[in-house]
Amino acid sequence: MSVSALEHPEPWTEEEYFSLGETANRIELIDGSLWVSPAPSKRHQHIAFLLAKGLYDSAERAGLLVLQDVNLRLVSGRVLQPDVVVADTDDIGNAVEAAEVKLVIEVVSPSNAGTDRLLKPQLYAAAGIGWYLRVEQPQDSVELHLEKLAGDHYARVAVATPGEALASAEPFPFELEIASLLDRRRRD
Repeated sequence: MSVSALEHPEPWTEEEYFSLGETANRIELIDGSLWVSPAPSKRHQHIAFLLAKGLYDSAERAGLLVLQDVNLRLVSGRVLQPDVVVADTDDIGNAVEAAEVKLVIEVVSPSNAGTDRLLKPQLYAAAGIGWYLRVEQPQDSVELHLEKLAGDHYARVAVATPGEALASAEPFPFELEIASLLDRRRRD
């Protein structure tokens, strides 16, 4: 995508947003504006992959689909790309609707910490998504913060730190071992 493709004098429509096609950057549409960020770090992507892998069997037993970096339409003109989504949907089309989402997951990176801790949860809550899992990455570690929609915001349900597992019966039965998210490929 060229810089001239981003020169746009008026608010972006969903049609224009989707016509951008696949890009090397993560591009999200918020109320007519594009939010552009580089692809996440290798560690960020690996953790997101391991989360998706860890949730896959449990989600499948519940009749749900696990998707990474999918377009999530919150409302018309608001399309985000969370790291992982677990949804009651199929694999057809270019967007998941907010009403289909059972769990949305964001892996927090230093470059987008405010967005993942403050802004995105507000947008997900406003769209009525029932469950939010925030993944923190302190000092070569991982923490899982599971939150449930309570009115217009999320309330903490559980936190799992190294040596622990995050288990929940809702929004579908699952268990994630923190140790499984720290599985890293190292070069010798």
